[in-house]
Amino acid sequence: MKKILAGFLLFVISVNLIGQTELEQSALQLNTITTAVPFLLIAPDSRAGAMGDAGVSSTPDANSIHWNVAKLAFVEKEMGIAVSYSPWLRNLVPDINLSYVSGYKKLGDNNAIGASLRYFSLGDIKFTDDQGNAIGDFNPAEFAFDVGFSQKFGNKFSGGITARYIHSNLTGGIDVSGTDTKAGRSFAVDVGVFYTNDEAELFGQDAIFNFGLSISNIGAKISYTNDAVADFIPINLRLGPSLTFVLDDHNTFSILTDINKLLVPTPPIYATDESGNPILDPITQEQVIESGENPDVPIVTGIFQSFSDAPGGFSEELREYNISVGLEYWYNKQFAVRAGYFHEAAIKGNRRYITAGLGLKLSVFSIDFSYLIPMTQQNPLANTVRFSLMFDFEDFKTQNKNSGSSGGRRNNEN
Repeated sequence: MKKILAGFLLFVISVNLIGQTELEQSALQLNTITTAVPFLLIAPDSRAGAMGDAGVSSTPDANSIHWNVAKLAFVEKEMGIAVSYSPWLRNLVPDINLSYVSGYKKLGDNNAIGASLRYFSLGDIKFTDDQGNAIGDFNPAEFAFDVGFSQKFGNKFSGGITARYIHSNLTGGIDVSGTDTKAGRSFAVDVGVFYTNDEAELFGQDAIFNFGLSISNIGAKISYTNDAVADFIPINLRLGPSLTFVLDDHNTFSILTDINKLLVPTPPIYATDESGNPILDPITQEQVIESGENPDVPIVTGIFQSFSDAPGGFSEELREYNISVGLEYWYNKQFAVRAGYFHEAAIKGNRRYITAGLGLKLSVFSIDFSYLIPMTQQNPLANTVRFSLMFDFEDFKTQNKNSGSSGGRRNNEN
């Protein structure tokens, strides 16, 4: 155990030093990838949020539909629901938050269905014209509704698919610089696979090995006006393993790793003249690309192009992979302690943070807390506590059955 913890701390320190070197060497080469509706990538639940946003291969629960829908086929209980709440930019504004409700229902030993609803409120915003005159108030909000299905293919492997409707209303139809605006809408799907082996052994210790892979938000681009170029939604590849050591009947310890990559085009570097003005193609009147690829491509083309279109070449492509590492310790399946680390390259956004959290399982529900400590710039979740509640309906039935049996015994005794 001490060797595992020491190795994790060494990893965090090493990645942090690499990130600092990247920032010093590449501060002038910042080339972040932006998409519409980025709220779809926010970790919605506190359990994964406490483990550095790692969850593609964690043990299945009611929040699995976000991380990897294929995990639902291996969930142990018959039915469950989870509710999560995450404040956003709480140090600056009080009314921005992400709310999330998800659940599942087993349809048999080999399959399950799930559903979720996430709602991102951006608070109250006052719109003004070019002269600063108020033209309206609005509460921008975005939401996504998911329905998923997961199926086992044998005792160790499963697959799943999720359908998603996305609605993003950022302006309420208010004219912006003389242009009519509208709510952005899109449909998308997730696909995932999950492998689990509960008979693994490592260092003479019983262990459970999991591996997950998920591609999320494969769907249509979004536009907020009738004449604007549509933006990609955050199509994301997530994969990674987890290893759970069964120390004894009361103690388990898990190590998780997630690797993430956005499957959307990387912004190219455009050619400029000696004065710094963009050079336009004399025929198309579009900006000439000096390095990289044209980002205005169809969805499928953009997915495949995303693996080789970074203007900085292979070294920049490697920096487009984000890494999450998480630890989770359970005592008697009732009390959990979690920690994690998230790393993003300096030239791709420079998000780096440590996370921590606790979990407590009671008779019919469990509660999870998470806390984020930023290691670079201000993070929207910095110094805020997120929490999730999870309800287990099988435990509800067991408790009611036991209560009924106790009542019957008391009546018989009387």
